[in-house]
Amino acid sequence: MLQGIHHVAYRCNDAKQTVEFYQKNLNMDFQLAISEDKVPSTGEPDPYMHLFLDAGNGNVLAFFEIPNSPPMGCDPNTPSWVQHIAFKVKDKEALMAAKENLKKNGISVIGPTNHGIFKSIYFNDPNGHRLELAYNTHTPQQMKELHDIAPTMLEEWSKDKTVQTHVSWLHEEEFSK
Repeated sequence: MLQGIHHVAYRCNDAKQTVEFYQKNLNMDFQLAISEDKVPSTGEPDPYMHLFLDAGNGNVLAFFEIPNSPPMGCDPNTPSWVQHIAFKVKDKEALMAAKENLKKNGISVIGPTNHGIFKSIYFNDPNGHRLELAYNTHTPQQMKELHDIAPTMLEEWSKDKTVQTHVSWLHEEEFSK
């Protein structure tokens, strides 16, 4: 059945600026561009530029610049921290090197944040998309515990939408600061 994600697509304000940002700050290879005056899936007339960037290991991040549409915006009912793209980096050294590079390029960075099973930093691209770089710190036992309790947590959450504390150990260190 599924073999993975082919690509994930987002909207951008400026195609060239977006490609340059991801090349300069995340060293992503610009793979290809498609530009047409009709949407292939619907036949609607709507000129666009569709960009594909290599996010590593066969993962592709794509963007559409669609100049004839209303200005880009964010969902006003969703907090800005919710919708984001998280990229995996090798280790702490890679994360901290990326953070320094981003700061050197004038980009505001939050973190590192300890999530119990990984640590990460957060920043925004020029389109306002929130990005995260993360490296794993988990043990196999931690992942087994999280996997095993997930169905119970979901069922309990579904009943009354209250916080489930089964895995509160994930952020205890971060919240105790």
